[in-house]
Amino acid sequence: MHIFFSGIGGTAIGPLALIAKEAGYSVSGSDKQDSQYLHYLKNKGLGDIHIGQSYDQIAATHDKEPIDWYVYSSAVAIENPDADELRFCRDNKIKTSKRDELLNQILKDKKLELVAIAGTHGKTTTTAMVIWLFKKLALPISYSVGAKIEFGEMGQYTPSSKYFIYEADEFERNFLAFEPRISLITGVSWDHHEVFPTREDYQQAFKEFVSQSQSTVLWQEDLDYLSLQPGPGLFVQESGRGDIGSIILKGLYNRLDAWLAIFTVHHLTGTPIDDLIGYMNSFPGSSRRMEEIQPNLYSDYAHTPEKIRGAMSVALEMAADKNQKVVVVYEPLTDRRQHYMIDYYKNCFDGASKIYWIPSYLAREDPAQKVITPEELISHLDDPSIAEPLERDERLVKAIKEHLGKGDMVVCMAGGGGDSLDEWLREKFQH
Repeated sequence: MHIFFSGIGGTAIGPLALIAKEAGYSVSGSDKQDSQYLHYLKNKGLGDIHIGQSYDQIAATHDKEPIDWYVYSSAVAIENPDADELRFCRDNKIKTSKRDELLNQILKDKKLELVAIAGTHGKTTTTAMVIWLFKKLALPISYSVGAKIEFGEMGQYTPSSKYFIYEADEFERNFLAFEPRISLITGVSWDHHEVFPTREDYQQAFKEFVSQSQSTVLWQEDLDYLSLQPGPGLFVQESGRGDIGSIILKGLYNRLDAWLAIFTVHHLTGTPIDDLIGYMNSFPGSSRRMEEIQPNLYSDYAHTPEKIRGAMSVALEMAADKNQKVVVVYEPLTDRRQHYMIDYYKNCFDGASKIYWIPSYLAREDPAQKVITPEELISHLDDPSIAEPLERDERLVKAIKEHLGKGDMVVCMAGGGGDSLDEWLREKFQH
């Protein structure tokens, strides 16, 4: 079967394309712009990828080998429901779906049990941690994770595996397509407001996800937030439990995520908790999760107040070891989010000595909404005096270099993909 992946450069579609190739399918794809991740995919053997998403381009791919299944990212249909590729598939009666339908088909065909990691924040890190523990135990697994990891690919299919470890995203209710063997919930706070107009809508989706899971591991705080009652299949964890003190990873939120991964792998494999804590204490992290670009310069995926607080907790612990100041460069992810988040920034950057706030990364925007400026967003901080609006230009390069020259720790927080602050940072500073 020939599967064509549209938006193949995305952190959800790309790993699935790798998995499909390893599972024996013929794979091709497209993206509207080039990116470092596309080069990564091509280096992994996915050579039939083109930039641009025109009718003629997909027709040429179809002429070489007929496309059986067209899998597209959310952005494709949101930006243009009558996009060229979708129109070509309608004209040629090619099956189309989002990624969840294909993944469910792979799970069914390969008889894999799903271990799903969900939550507003911490999904990627916790998914990577579960993968890390399985690899340290030398147990075969298949998985998909939304970041590059140094101990494996972003997506992998292993024929002898029993479990498929999956970062289950709530955007467009994607995670409700699945019925996991076990799910982990890393933390819940209202997000994706264009999909979930009210906090109650968001909570209800997570409640449905829990009801579809055979068992779920979650914090007491999230059980309360979702108004769930303790019962069979719910493994409720207390965030103050003593075992967490044996985890030495930097950052409280990292240690909490690590505990969820440890408990889950213990439950699935019977491996002693102490052994798993030992393995976890050597967890190397994942791309864009406090990833060092050069000495004292880091990239992190934080883009909501909760994620920012998590990143700050890691940065401040790291900086304390060297008696450093923490400087933040922040690129908000999408303007539409800012209309809901603007009043929640307040003290989420506490501990930073300076913030450089650059314009938001725009994607899937509502043209009816005005774009909120960095100046206006800064005004909603408890202490706006520590933040300065800047552009992604040579002035920002100079500011970063000056701070690095003083020995400060500079953390660049951005959630976007291609042409984001993260890519700009690597182009300017990674040699």
